[in-house]
Amino acid sequence: MSSPAMMLRRFCCFSTAVSPSTSSSSSAPTAKKKPLVFLGSPQVSATVLDALFNASSSPDSPFEVAAIVTQPPARRNRGKKIMPSPVAQHALNRGFSPELILTPERAGEDSFLYTLRALNPDICITAAYGNILPSKFLKIPPLGTVNIHPSLLPLYRGAAPVQRAIQDGVKETGVSLAFTVRALDAGPVIASQRWEVDDRIKDLSF
Repeated sequence: MSSPAMMLRRFCCFSTAVSPSTSSSSSAPTAKKKPLVFLGSPQVSATVLDALFNASSSPDSPFEVAAIVTQPPARRNRGKKIMPSPVAQHALNRGFSPELILTPERAGEDSFLYTLRALNPDICITAAYGNILPSKFLKIPPLGTVNIHPSLLPLYRGAAPVQRAIQDGVKETGVSLAFTVRALDAGPVIASQRWEVDDRIKDLSF
């Protein structure tokens, strides 16, 4: 069974394959990696973030994680302490700079969009971010924004696709990589991976 992380690694390899080739001569300058911004919030999104970190650490990777966008800190657990989102905490545990973890209340805030433009990302990757992305956001990355959605689009668009698939008793579902547009989960599908429904699927509550 493939995973969202494995699909993302294949997507990254594809991006490497189609990027302009550079000379293998030792005297040639190393190409600068392109900035990528990741958007995600719950614990399940940390799997995708790990795939991005691991892929970007490769010397021949065409990109690097320039920033992470996630939900603001909130009261969690029994103690109701104000804590960062699971993705933010995971990034901090991996040594990612806290200054590059952005937590806007809304993705359409002018101050946030100003910061995003300054980062100049070539592409954005989302996985259960939990915030609507406005047109002003979608126009910023020249290569677009790619969403990782746990269904075989166009089936089960929107929230809780895994739970709805299980409730419907389907025998097969999957994960899709699709470009983000203003309409909900309606962008062009880049790739998809089919899975048989079993207990492992229930852990993917994007």
